[in-house]
Amino acid sequence: MTDVILRMKDIVKEFSGVRALDGVSLDVTRGQVHGICGENGAGKSTLMKVLSGVYPHGNFEGEIEFDGKPAEFHSINDSEHHGIVIIHQELALSPYLSIAENLFLGNERASRGVIDWHETNAQARALLDRVGLKEKVTTPVLQLGVGKQQLVEIAKALSKDVKLLILDEPTAALNDADSEHLLNLIRGLRDQGITSIIISHKLSEIRSISDTITVIRDGQTVDTFAMTDEDNSESRMIRSMVGRALDNLFPPRTPNIGEEVFRVEGWNAYHPVDTHRQVVHDASFYVRAGEVVGFAGLMGAGRTELAMSLFGKQYGTKISGKVFRHGEEISTRSVNDAIANGVAYVTEDRKRYGLNLIATIAANITGANLSDVSKYGVIDLHDEIKVAEEYRRTLSIKTDSVNRKVDTLSGGNQQKVMLSKWLHTTPDVLILDEPTRGVDVGAKYEIYGIINQLAAEGKAIVVISSELPELLGLSDRIYTIAEGHITGDVPSEEATQERLMQLMTVGEN
Repeated sequence: MTDVILRMKDIVKEFSGVRALDGVSLDVTRGQVHGICGENGAGKSTLMKVLSGVYPHGNFEGEIEFDGKPAEFHSINDSEHHGIVIIHQELALSPYLSIAENLFLGNERASRGVIDWHETNAQARALLDRVGLKEKVTTPVLQLGVGKQQLVEIAKALSKDVKLLILDEPTAALNDADSEHLLNLIRGLRDQGITSIIISHKLSEIRSISDTITVIRDGQTVDTFAMTDEDNSESRMIRSMVGRALDNLFPPRTPNIGEEVFRVEGWNAYHPVDTHRQVVHDASFYVRAGEVVGFAGLMGAGRTELAMSLFGKQYGTKISGKVFRHGEEISTRSVNDAIANGVAYVTEDRKRYGLNLIATIAANITGANLSDVSKYGVIDLHDEIKVAEEYRRTLSIKTDSVNRKVDTLSGGNQQKVMLSKWLHTTPDVLILDEPTRGVDVGAKYEIYGIINQLAAEGKAIVVISSELPELLGLSDRIYTIAEGHITGDVPSEEATQERLMQLMTVGEN
C-alpha cells in the first residue's frame, strides 16, 4: 500500500467571493518529489499557503491530513513544528546578517539567553556541507548569488527537521548550472527520505525531477500522473494546464522587416563599484523596423548591463558610445531622454524595478507617461482609467478592475501590466529583458503574440532571454554576447542551440 504523507481533500478558498481554489485534492507519497504545475493564477501558491498555515485552519474549506493525522495549522510556525517547510519564490533571508545568523534566526542556539556562537557556527557548517555550500558561515547573505541563497534556504529548512519541503519556483532566477545543482540536491534529499513538493513553470525541469505530477487549472485538480505512466509527456502537461493543445509553442509570424530604426556603436560600460572592471566592451548592433532581435548569453555575460547602461545609464560608470535612431544620433543619458527619443526598456525584475506593487493597475500603466493623462500637472483619473482599460482589453489583462492593486495579479498579468506601461510611452524601440521569466506556458504564448503584433506594427524589438528555445522561436536575428563582447550576429535560419552556445562561451572574435 502507498505510504501517503500528505492528503489534501476538496480544498476551497475564496477571496471576496472569488474561488481561488475550487475543490482541489492532492495526495503526496512519502519519500517522493511531487511536482505541481499550472498557469499563473491557477491556485498553486494559494494551495501551498493553505497547507503551510499562511491561511490558517478555518479560513478555508476541506480537509488536510499530514503524517497520518488530521492537520489544523494556524500559522507557519505551527506547520513548521510538524515538519512542513515552504521556501517561497521571494527568498526570506536577511541580507545583512551572516549565513549562520540566517539559518537560526528565530531558532537561536542559546544558553540562558546568550547565543552560543561556537555551537551556532558548528551546526551551520554541518548544514552547509549537507547542501554543498562551501562559503564561510560568517559570510553576509548579500554577498551570495541567488543560487547560493536558495541553498541557504534549504539548509535552514533542514535545521528544522523537515519532513515535507515545499519549493515554489526554486529555479526561476537561476542559471542552468545553479538550477542543475539545486535539482541534484533535491534528488539527494529524496534519497535521504525527505519528501518534496516543487512548483515550477519549467516543464522539462519538473518532468526531470518529479516522481508524480499534479496539474491545477482554474483552482481545480485536472490531472495527476506518475512518471512511470506510459503518457507522461510535456504535451500532456500543456493540454491539462491550458485546456487545449499548443501544437506550436510560438504563434505563427511572417516577418516584414523594414529600414534600420536603432543602432548602437562602440558602447562601453564599467562596473558601478569596481570602476576598473569593464563590463561592456565596444558593443555595436542594430535593429530594423518590424524586426525581433535576440540577445543570448550566459549569466553574467553583460546582456542586462548593456541594456540598462543604454536606457538612461541606469547601470555602470564611464559609459561611452553612440546611439542612433533613424540614422540620427540621440541621447539616452537619462531615462527621460531615452523615453523622449522613443526607447523603452522592460526590466527583467518586475517586482523590484518594473512595478509599484501596492499601486493600482491603472497607476502603473500610466506611470511612465503621466503627461498623457494630466492637465496642468494634475492627473485626470478618468483619462487614466480610460487608457488602462484600453490596455487591459488589447493585452488581455485578467482582472475585474484596473483599480485593483498590481500585487493581486498573477505573474503573467503583472508582466502584461509592465509591458503596457512602456507601450504607453509609444516607443519605436522596445528592449524586453527576460519578458517571460516566471510566466507559465499559456501566458508565454500570449506574450509571444504581443511581441509579434508589435513587430507587425513596425516596432524594433530587442529580446534578452536565458532560454535559447525562446530566442530561436521568436527572433529574426540573434546576437551572442560573452564576457561583455558581442561575439556573433546569427540569422534565424542559421541559428541552432549548439551554434549559439559555441558563440556564448568564447571571448571576443
